[in-house]
Amino acid sequence: LFCLAVRGSEGLYMVNGPPSFTESVAFQRDSGKNCKAVGFSKDGSLFAWCNGEKVNVVNVTRAELLHSFDLPKTVCLEFSPRNNVLATWQAYAAAKDGTAGLPNLQLHDLRTGKCLKSFVQKKQQNWCPCWADDESICARNVNNEVHFFENNNFNTIANKLHLQKVSDFMLSPGPQPTKVAVYVPGSKGAPSFVRLYQYPNFGGPQSALANKSFFKADKVTMLWNKKATAVLVVASTEVDKSGASYYGEQTLHYLAASGESAVVQLPKNGPIYDVAWSPNSVEFCAVYGFMPAKATIFNLKCDPVFDFGTGPRNAAYYSPHGHILVLAGFGNLRGQMEVWDVKNYKLISKPVASDSTYFAWCPDGEHIVTATCAPRLRVGNGYKIWHYTGSVLHSHEVPCDEEMWQVFWQPFLDGVFPERAVRHRAAPGQLPRAEPRPAQAYRPPALRNKPATSSKLHEDEPPQNMKPQVGGGDRPLSKTALKNQRKHEAKKAAKQEAKADAHQGPAQVKPPQNALQSPVPAMTTGDPEVDKKIKNLKKKLKAIEQLKEQAAAGKQLEKNQVEKIQKEAALLKELEDLELGV
Repeated sequence: LFCLAVRGSEGLYMVNGPPSFTESVAFQRDSGKNCKAVGFSKDGSLFAWCNGEKVNVVNVTRAELLHSFDLPKTVCLEFSPRNNVLATWQAYAAAKDGTAGLPNLQLHDLRTGKCLKSFVQKKQQNWCPCWADDESICARNVNNEVHFFENNNFNTIANKLHLQKVSDFMLSPGPQPTKVAVYVPGSKGAPSFVRLYQYPNFGGPQSALANKSFFKADKVTMLWNKKATAVLVVASTEVDKSGASYYGEQTLHYLAASGESAVVQLPKNGPIYDVAWSPNSVEFCAVYGFMPAKATIFNLKCDPVFDFGTGPRNAAYYSPHGHILVLAGFGNLRGQMEVWDVKNYKLISKPVASDSTYFAWCPDGEHIVTATCAPRLRVGNGYKIWHYTGSVLHSHEVPCDEEMWQVFWQPFLDGVFPERAVRHRAAPGQLPRAEPRPAQAYRPPALRNKPATSSKLHEDEPPQNMKPQVGGGDRPLSKTALKNQRKHEAKKAAKQEAKADAHQGPAQVKPPQNALQSPVPAMTTGDPEVDKKIKNLKKKLKAIEQLKEQAAAGKQLEKNQVEKIQKEAALLKELEDLELGV
């Protein structure tokens, strides 16, 4: 049984997950209104919080208080991966006489309760030391250097990585050997760069596993995949000098631990809203481009594998097992979600979670929580627990005079919950489905009693598989192979048409009206110029049909419109010649 922790003006408490959704008795509610820092250990067995008086650590499974530290001003806290150390951070304050303040970053041994080490850490950003998953290495960024400690011995610096000005770094997940990604911002005309190293080989640029430099970067976000074979780097500028975007400019870079690097080519211009690695470590999803945004899955060669088309979205969330992907539009969008089966690329459901400020997958890979939290939104605070098929299983709203600040699932280690087969039929929900009514476009009074016409500002692009199949193989075709395949298909289609014409005898010149309106296959000949002419002719003929319908309805046509109708026979003859390849 797993829990959902809830923090707000009503205090801190835990709710049991599906199917009961009752308040957990394993954790005694803390009704104080000053709870600022909370956190689970990586395996979910320990839970710590600061209530404005003390930092308490409990064992969730045994409902047992383990430690209580006298640190009332703690703002952030975090467990080390194997639960040996608890790191706490308080806001730094200099002494009244101007001298250095007291150390504000404490590392506590959770077996003995003693303070292992205290550091001065002025900035809240990147305050927490980073551990390797086995805790053999711990690293901190200190004065543009990365300091490494081994086996939680914080009295001795075991190693240093010194570059010009290390702004940020990330340790790789998973087993040894540990790799380190470091970011150095550019200065005085020199480019910014990200380098990958393998600990402890830091002997200059030659020892780097991979290197990628770029000019357009004020800040970067680095994302390791689960197997630690590659890093994605989203480089951002604060200002877009072209004036195209208010949000600055972003580029996406790929670095492999084997030394390969590339710029990921995104087919649509605009911001990069989100990038997420699949848990399988061989694919990643990017959400990008001016609204309506595109979402595309890429492989490790940075080639597109599947394009989800365009839609109102700005976030991507893979399920813990990687078999389901949720594309969502939160923040300034309406909360529409698309739940995809990414093994078969099938859409499972399209639920809507309006006004959501938070989304998270449950560790079981079956359930989702969406929440509306303060201070982002101070009204309508609450959370909903969904099944990924779109059913709402539980909903909780806080009273209108109260606020909810945070919700988050109790985490579990990989492998605790087995992967289940994807369901496409909606799970039975305890609450009726609230289908939102589509917002009606404004129509001026003169048009309100007339038939509605489509007035979309843009047409959404449909999803498409970017991996053409040849003979059942999985490898994408080259450009030449694709061109030859199209020519072959066009010749085959032309031969079949010629045979059909021979069987039917002389065909009438004018095609039936419904033939013009029916969808025509995109590939008719192997020559793109001829295809273009055919498309234009069909467009003109369609316009003539519409004019004839208007004339039949009694509308007075203009002189140029009558002339268009008179050209119909000539256009039909030209179209027939082109289609037969004369």
